[in-house]
Amino acid sequence: MSRMLQGAVTALRPSRPEPGLTVLDPVVTRLRVLPQDLDYMMVVNNGTYLQLMDVASHRHLGRNGALRLAAKRSWFGYVVASTMRYRRPLRLWDWFEDTSRVPGWDDRVFYMEHVITRDGELCTRGVICYRLVHRSSREPVSPHDIVPLLAEQQGYVDAIPESPELPADVVAWARSWPAAHR
Repeated sequence: MSRMLQGAVTALRPSRPEPGLTVLDPVVTRLRVLPQDLDYMMVVNNGTYLQLMDVASHRHLGRNGALRLAAKRSWFGYVVASTMRYRRPLRLWDWFEDTSRVPGWDDRVFYMEHVITRDGELCTRGVICYRLVHRSSREPVSPHDIVPLLAEQQGYVDAIPESPELPADVVAWARSWPAAHR
């Protein structure tokens, strides 16, 4: 429950946008494993990783100004799909880092990668696909419309970033979704 509250607070009270930070820049969030994050095997529960990544996503979007832009435009985002790869478990009181970054976007969605490490060792990698929609009409907002607004807000009017080529594993994963999700 506390991770949901932490995520809500991070979303509702976003950190100030960091000058010079673009949508493509990584953001590192340092967190600690708490008792409520554990399952009966005394390791972080697989579902908890998504909550941890949610906290890091909100921090990432707050620091690059996307949360303020979304609030101003009455947009909200939701998860369309996610994929996870677990390597090493996290245990009670472990400090770890979630490095979140946007590896790219397509016509409909943003992809956000989360790499969770402890002492430099990979523990978990997740890729989460987000779609933004207008709050009242529920009409989708194209990332191609959002990125120029973010660039303008960040002072990069002449250098609007293009989506980098998505990693091959992300492309293969996205193609594997049923047509209804596209």
